[in-house]
Amino acid sequence: MQKITFEAHGRRECKEAQKKTQRQINAQALTLTLSVNKKPAKAGRKSGKAAKDPNKPKRPASAFFVFMEEFREQYKKDHPKNKSVAAVGKAGGEKWKSMSEADKAPYVAKAEKRKVEYEKDMKNYNRRQAEGTKPEEEEESEKSMSEVNDEDDDEEGSGEEDDDE
Repeated sequence: MQKITFEAHGRRECKEAQKKTQRQINAQALTLTLSVNKKPAKAGRKSGKAAKDPNKPKRPASAFFVFMEEFREQYKKDHPKNKSVAAVGKAGGEKWKSMSEADKAPYVAKAEKRKVEYEKDMKNYNRRQAEGTKPEEEEESEKSMSEVNDEDDDEEGSGEEDDDE
């Protein structure tokens, strides 16, 4: 800490320097207090974020990530001893940058197809949210309908088998 003598400075400068020094000391003390008094978070405590809905569709992958899905498989075949995720990502990024737009086109098309499917799923999801129905209920009703239709088809075909017996 630096001593300030009254003779070297005027009364105002001395007071300002003292206040500045006191603020620095208080800030350091506050930082130490916060780090010492920090309590570990409890597992049962809920955070401020809302819970994610597990039924909500996931966002579609970009063209680069569609490319990386295939690239990872190929890279693992070519380099079976390599266990580094970073190396795979770096090699994939370099290859993606070196590719022409024509080479990227199939991946962009797949990404667009996934995006359209995602938008369709999101519309259905939002509609179900507005109606207040759960997707399990809907799936069961569709399944039940298909089982009924399958049984109807079996009954029609079973008449021919009965003739053979």
